[in-house]
Amino acid sequence: MAKRSKIAQAAFELAEPVAKEMGYDLVDAEYKKEGQDTFLRLFIDRKGGINVDDCENFSRVIDVIFDEKLTHDADYFEVSSPGLTRPLSDHADYLRYEGEKIDVNLFAEIEGMKTFVGLIKSSDKDAVTFEVEEKKTTKTVTVEYKNISKAVRHIEF
Repeated sequence: MAKRSKIAQAAFELAEPVAKEMGYDLVDAEYKKEGQDTFLRLFIDRKGGINVDDCENFSRVIDVIFDEKLTHDADYFEVSSPGLTRPLSDHADYLRYEGEKIDVNLFAEIEGMKTFVGLIKSSDKDAVTFEVEEKKTTKTVTVEYKNISKAVRHIEF
Protein backbone atom coordinates (compact mmCIF):
# COMPACT_ATOMS: atom_id res chain seq x y z
CA MET A 1 0.00 0.00 0.00
CA ALA A 2 1.18 3.50 -0.79
CA LYS A 3 2.10 5.75 2.13
CA ARG A 4 -0.65 8.35 2.34
CA SER A 5 -1.55 11.21 4.64
CA LYS A 6 -4.53 10.65 6.93
CA ILE A 7 -6.71 12.82 4.70
CA ALA A 8 -5.65 10.99 1.53
CA GLN A 9 -6.21 7.63 3.23
CA ALA A 10 -9.71 8.67 4.35
CA ALA A 11 -10.51 9.79 0.80
CA PHE A 12 -9.11 6.51 -0.59
CA GLU A 13 -11.26 4.43 1.76
CA LEU A 14 -14.42 6.36 0.81
CA ALA A 15 -13.67 6.25 -2.92
CA GLU A 16 -12.41 2.68 -3.37
CA PRO A 17 -15.80 0.89 -3.22
CA VAL A 18 -17.33 3.49 -5.52
CA ALA A 19 -14.50 3.03 -8.01
CA LYS A 20 -14.98 -0.75 -7.99
CA GLU A 21 -18.73 -0.35 -8.49
CA MET A 22 -18.08 1.89 -11.51
CA GLY A 23 -15.55 -0.56 -13.01
CA TYR A 24 -12.38 1.32 -12.08
CA ASP A 25 -9.37 0.51 -9.94
CA LEU A 26 -8.55 3.24 -7.45
CA VAL A 27 -4.77 3.27 -7.71
CA ASP A 28 -3.85 6.01 -5.25
CA ALA A 29 -4.92 9.19 -3.46
CA GLU A 30 -2.85 12.16 -2.42
CA TYR A 31 -3.48 15.30 -0.41
CA LYS A 32 -0.80 17.91 -1.09
CA LYS A 33 -0.10 21.53 -0.47
CA GLU A 34 1.16 23.28 -3.60
CA GLY A 35 1.93 26.92 -3.03
CA GLN A 36 -0.93 28.30 -0.97
CA ASP A 37 -3.47 25.77 -2.24
CA THR A 38 -4.27 22.21 -1.20
CA PHE A 39 -5.06 19.51 -3.73
CA LEU A 40 -6.86 16.21 -3.24
CA ARG A 41 -6.10 13.91 -6.16
CA LEU A 42 -7.47 10.47 -6.89
CA PHE A 43 -5.87 8.24 -9.51
CA ILE A 44 -8.06 5.69 -11.30
CA ASP A 45 -7.25 3.07 -13.90
CA ARG A 46 -8.64 -0.09 -15.50
CA LYS A 47 -7.56 -2.67 -18.02
CA GLY A 48 -7.48 -0.90 -21.37
CA GLY A 49 -6.92 2.49 -19.73
CA ILE A 50 -9.16 5.41 -18.93
CA ASN A 51 -10.04 8.66 -20.64
CA VAL A 52 -11.14 12.16 -19.66
CA ASP A 53 -14.82 11.13 -19.60
CA ASP A 54 -14.02 8.37 -17.09
CA CYS A 55 -12.26 10.88 -14.83
CA GLU A 56 -15.15 13.33 -15.14
CA ASN A 57 -17.82 10.70 -14.41
CA PHE A 58 -15.99 9.36 -11.37
CA SER A 59 -15.29 12.88 -10.12
CA ARG A 60 -18.97 13.82 -10.35
CA VAL A 61 -20.05 10.78 -8.33
CA ILE A 62 -17.34 10.86 -5.67
CA ASP A 63 -17.51 14.64 -5.17
CA VAL A 64 -21.02 14.29 -3.72
CA ILE A 65 -19.83 11.59 -1.31
CA PHE A 66 -16.81 13.66 -0.25
CA ASP A 67 -19.06 16.68 0.41
CA GLU A 68 -21.12 14.55 2.81
CA LYS A 69 -18.49 12.37 4.47
CA LEU A 70 -14.96 13.77 4.12
CA THR A 71 -14.08 16.05 7.02
CA HIS A 72 -11.33 18.02 5.23
CA ASP A 73 -11.84 20.28 2.26
CA ALA A 74 -9.15 20.77 -0.34
CA ASP A 75 -8.97 23.89 -2.42
CA TYR A 76 -8.95 21.71 -5.52
CA PHE A 77 -10.17 18.16 -6.21
CA GLU A 78 -8.91 16.23 -9.23
CA VAL A 79 -9.36 12.75 -10.68
CA SER A 80 -6.63 11.58 -13.01
CA SER A 81 -5.02 8.64 -14.73
CA PRO A 82 -1.89 7.43 -12.94
CA GLY A 83 0.01 7.96 -16.21
CA LEU A 84 1.58 5.60 -18.70
CA THR A 85 4.94 5.45 -16.96
CA ARG A 86 3.78 5.04 -13.37
CA PRO A 87 5.74 2.16 -11.84
CA LEU A 88 3.78 -1.03 -11.23
CA SER A 89 3.73 -1.56 -7.49
CA ASP A 90 1.47 -4.46 -6.53
CA HIS A 91 -0.28 -7.59 -7.73
CA ALA A 92 -3.32 -5.59 -8.91
CA ASP A 93 -1.08 -3.58 -11.25
CA TYR A 94 0.36 -6.72 -12.82
CA LEU A 95 -3.12 -8.21 -13.24
CA ARG A 96 -4.37 -4.99 -14.87
CA TYR A 97 -1.55 -5.07 -17.42
CA GLU A 98 -1.52 -8.82 -18.06
CA GLY A 99 -0.83 -9.41 -21.76
CA GLU A 100 1.16 -6.17 -22.09
CA LYS A 101 4.88 -5.57 -22.36
CA ILE A 102 6.70 -4.19 -19.32
CA ASP A 103 10.19 -2.71 -18.92
CA VAL A 104 11.68 -4.53 -15.94
CA ASN A 105 14.74 -3.67 -13.82
CA LEU A 106 15.88 -6.21 -11.24
CA PHE A 107 17.96 -5.75 -8.10
CA ALA A 108 20.16 -8.70 -9.16
CA GLU A 109 20.53 -10.79 -12.30
CA ILE A 110 18.11 -13.63 -12.92
CA GLU A 111 18.88 -16.02 -15.78
CA GLY A 112 21.61 -13.64 -16.96
CA MET A 113 19.31 -10.61 -17.14
CA LYS A 114 19.15 -7.55 -14.94
CA THR A 115 16.93 -5.53 -17.30
CA PHE A 116 14.50 -6.79 -19.93
CA VAL A 117 11.24 -6.17 -21.73
CA GLY A 118 8.76 -8.89 -20.85
CA LEU A 119 5.17 -9.68 -21.72
CA ILE A 120 3.18 -10.36 -18.55
CA LYS A 121 1.81 -13.89 -18.85
CA SER A 122 0.45 -14.31 -15.32
CA SER A 123 0.92 -13.22 -11.73
CA ASP A 124 -0.01 -14.23 -8.23
CA LYS A 125 0.41 -12.63 -4.81
CA ASP A 126 4.18 -13.37 -4.75
CA ALA A 127 5.51 -13.31 -8.31
CA VAL A 128 4.94 -12.44 -11.94
CA THR A 129 5.71 -14.59 -14.98
CA PHE A 130 7.04 -12.90 -18.11
CA GLU A 131 7.59 -14.07 -21.64
CA VAL A 132 10.93 -12.64 -22.75
CA GLU A 133 12.34 -12.60 -26.28
CA GLU A 134 16.07 -13.11 -26.29
CA LYS A 135 18.27 -13.74 -29.34
CA LYS A 136 15.34 -14.86 -31.54
CA THR A 137 14.02 -17.25 -28.91
CA THR A 138 11.32 -16.84 -26.31
CA LYS A 139 11.71 -17.92 -22.72
CA THR A 140 9.51 -17.77 -19.66
CA VAL A 141 10.88 -16.09 -16.54
CA THR A 142 9.16 -15.94 -13.15
CA VAL A 143 10.29 -13.15 -10.82
CA GLU A 144 9.25 -12.52 -7.23
CA TYR A 145 8.02 -8.94 -6.69
CA LYS A 146 10.68 -8.39 -4.02
CA ASN A 147 13.36 -8.84 -6.74
CA ILE A 148 11.93 -6.14 -9.04
CA SER A 149 13.49 -2.73 -8.52
CA LYS A 150 11.29 -1.02 -11.11
CA ALA A 151 8.68 -2.06 -13.65
CA VAL A 152 6.84 0.28 -16.01
CA ARG A 153 4.67 -0.20 -19.06
CA HIS A 154 6.71 -0.55 -22.24
CA ILE A 155 5.91 2.28 -24.64
CA GLU A 156 6.38 1.77 -28.37
CA PHE A 157 5.90 4.63 -30.81
